[in-house]
Amino acid sequence: MSFFPLLAHHFLPEVILTIGVLALILVGAWRGDKAFALVNELAVGVLGLAILSIALSTKGETSAFDGAYMDDAFSRFLKIVALASSLGTLLLSTDFFRRAKLDRFEFPILVLLATLGMLLLISADNLIALYLGLELMSLALYVMAAFARDDGRASEAGLKYFVLGALSSGMLLYGASLLYGFAGTVSFSGIATAIAGLAPLGVIFGLVFVLAGLAFKMSAAPFHMWTPDVYEGSPTPVTAFFASAAKIAAVAVTARILVTAFPGISGSWRQIIVALAIISTVLGAFAAIGQQNIKRLMAYSSIGHMGFVLIGLAAGTEDGMKGVAIYLVMYAAMTLGVFAAILNMRVNGKPVENVSDLAGLARTDGAMAFFLAMLMFSLTGIPPLGGFFAKYFVLLPAVETGLAWLAVIGVLASAVSAYYYLRVIKVMYFDEPAPAFDPAPLAQRGVLAVSTIFLLGFWLYPAPLMDAASAAAKSLF
Repeated sequence: MSFFPLLAHHFLPEVILTIGVLALILVGAWRGDKAFALVNELAVGVLGLAILSIALSTKGETSAFDGAYMDDAFSRFLKIVALASSLGTLLLSTDFFRRAKLDRFEFPILVLLATLGMLLLISADNLIALYLGLELMSLALYVMAAFARDDGRASEAGLKYFVLGALSSGMLLYGASLLYGFAGTVSFSGIATAIAGLAPLGVIFGLVFVLAGLAFKMSAAPFHMWTPDVYEGSPTPVTAFFASAAKIAAVAVTARILVTAFPGISGSWRQIIVALAIISTVLGAFAAIGQQNIKRLMAYSSIGHMGFVLIGLAAGTEDGMKGVAIYLVMYAAMTLGVFAAILNMRVNGKPVENVSDLAGLARTDGAMAFFLAMLMFSLTGIPPLGGFFAKYFVLLPAVETGLAWLAVIGVLASAVSAYYYLRVIKVMYFDEPAPAFDPAPLAQRGVLAVSTIFLLGFWLYPAPLMDAASAAAKSLF
């Protein structure tokens, strides 16, 4: 297959984003300070076009760029989820940045650049492509975290994320160099061939460092130390982006490297993943109990949910990866919905972020209270909402592979986390009303409603998502 047909069929989403970034930079330079709304709308269109190009793409599995890039059902599935999360972030950001007087055209361009890095990361099939995709994503995220540069909390969040992110990138690069040194190749399949059977100790060390770097990006404990402060200090749409799209890319490349590069030493890497899963689920469940700031609460909630994703990865089977794919879809919907509700928390033009500010919401805004209550039930894992099925499909493969005790830990952690999720519902429905929120913009209401309806309606017609997740998992193996 020649290069240009290959590019047209398999690298098209990345090409669309690249051209979109270059075009939007020109539009922003031309329009100046008034370019934000137009650039944001055009960026939404670029992301929608990229999603369409994947949905209509040629099926099958193709390796490109000398084995550095893989286009298969797994990458296509998770690229659509990441692109949809980025699109949701842009829809949530317009009114927020206008009110905060941060409406600069660079923000949507940074979202596109970070998303481009995510797409490259999801399709990465060797260590060099992995690192390039990770750094392209991370460099944009560093700037986004400190986008409100006149806000001390945002500057602190950006600095913390940058310093700790640089450390995690160094760890990942060191691990990658160890793997290359022992395997003699950067290709995932080449590494699998070189270390078939008993892996040298250096390979295990390299794998540990690579997983540590990736665990930082998905904020899995004990590499979560940046998460609460960055989530609280960053502008809320940026926090939503961190909590949804960025995690999807990190989980996707972790799944690919474990299954493709280390199938022969699954017993070794499973121990690492199990340890990360236990620490993440337990810490996420208990550390959030005392949180009063809802953004910090969601930070610890995200750590706990990454623990459940890691339980699916620990199974290491096709069903486990199917569960991970389903979980990421549900998690993205729940996260975007909750952050849409947080963005709606505004009194007299000023944002409020405490759980107590939701008091009596059922009497001042019944629709928002209902949507947020359904999202909290879904995060808890109560049937028949999507969050229940997400947890079911990652816990069942763990039980089938002899990790029933790990599934029990997950269920117990979920029971503990129910306390702080249900506390939000209690505050909304049973406490005396706090001052009513300002009328919410249509885009934020729309994201909140669509995400909730999706989670409520999944059990009625699950076949399309289930079939797509099955095909995605099968392509990995």
